[in-house]
Amino acid sequence: MNNLLAFLIIAVLYFIGEAISTKAKAWIPSVFIIACFFLVGYWTFFPEDIVQLAGLGPPLGGAVAVMLCITHMGTIISIKQLLQQWKVIVITLSGLAGMMIFCWFICRPIVGREFVVAGLPPLTGGIVAATIMSEAALEKGLITASILAIAMYCMQGFAGYPLTTIMLKIEGKRLLQEYRVSGKKLATTAGDIDEDAGNLEQEEEERRKLIPKLPEKYYTTSFILAKLAIVAYISHLLGRFSGLNQAVWALIMGIIFTEIGFLDKDSLNKAKSYGFIMYVLMVYIFSGLKDATPELILEVLGPMVFIIVVGVAGLGLFSIIAGRILKISWNMAFAVSLTALYGFPPNYIITDECSKSLAANKEEYDYLMGKMLPMMIVGGFTTVTITSVIIAGIFANMF
Repeated sequence: MNNLLAFLIIAVLYFIGEAISTKAKAWIPSVFIIACFFLVGYWTFFPEDIVQLAGLGPPLGGAVAVMLCITHMGTIISIKQLLQQWKVIVITLSGLAGMMIFCWFICRPIVGREFVVAGLPPLTGGIVAATIMSEAALEKGLITASILAIAMYCMQGFAGYPLTTIMLKIEGKRLLQEYRVSGKKLATTAGDIDEDAGNLEQEEEERRKLIPKLPEKYYTTSFILAKLAIVAYISHLLGRFSGLNQAVWALIMGIIFTEIGFLDKDSLNKAKSYGFIMYVLMVYIFSGLKDATPELILEVLGPMVFIIVVGVAGLGLFSIIAGRILKISWNMAFAVSLTALYGFPPNYIITDECSKSLAANKEEYDYLMGKMLPMMIVGGFTTVTITSVIIAGIFANMF
């Protein structure tokens, strides 16, 4: 298989997944369908390095795309918005607490301490947590536990995607009923949404920035990407010297540098690069399924499914209780906590697909995205980007 053929196969399968999801009005998320295609492909005719052959693997599909996207997310969520979403942070942390309590006290006596220690951190987050636990298990000679950690990362989305879609569909219908009954556009906590990609735009008064804007003619694709890369590299250096994951720094620095005027609001879309970078990142994420062989899945299937079921039950119960206390609908509270099973960018894509499938026009789409997207984005960063790394760092010493 040559480079062009590899790129063609991935692009066609990705499009088919999107088309099926569109036809199904997002009841079957595209990320779920595409993940299935990749899984079957790796089990049949895909070479293990198909993503690398297509030119979509590391470093572009890895650190570069991840850091650019996370820094970009800092350009669409302001400090004011984060403060507005404090309830989401409380709900997601409550959900993760429920997941850990349920898994520790229910799963540990049944599937064993090693499997719970290896599988729980990846279940609370993404690839960083899975890598930490896999390497920690291998250092102790626990090969099966190491396999479980990677398999959990590869498979947890299969539970999270459809559940999130159901929750957001219920929430979206409730919001639309509220919107249509009102007969006018209601205020949202996040502002309006960009027509092309659902990007948050502040409804704030223009204020003077520390760094003044240049004339618009200088804002080329290369200039905007260069500024993003500068901030991403600063975040990388801060991560290296502080011990705090560089992805966390990328989000923080993205917000700060946008507030002072160095980065542009909604940078990647302004650079007309968001769609491609997102595509590269998602393909890179799906390439992790190459390690989920049929034999591996069968070996750890029982313990993995049990941990996922029990963990999601604890996640749902505690997040719904927290949501009830904070007056957030039970389905939205559950949805934001479910971001622990996949994080960014699937949380964005699923919200976008659900909003498109429910909305009758652009105004309704804007309203749904303005209500649901900020909560889903903050939920994903709270669980996957921040908390899961902390949890993995603690659990890695528990073998």
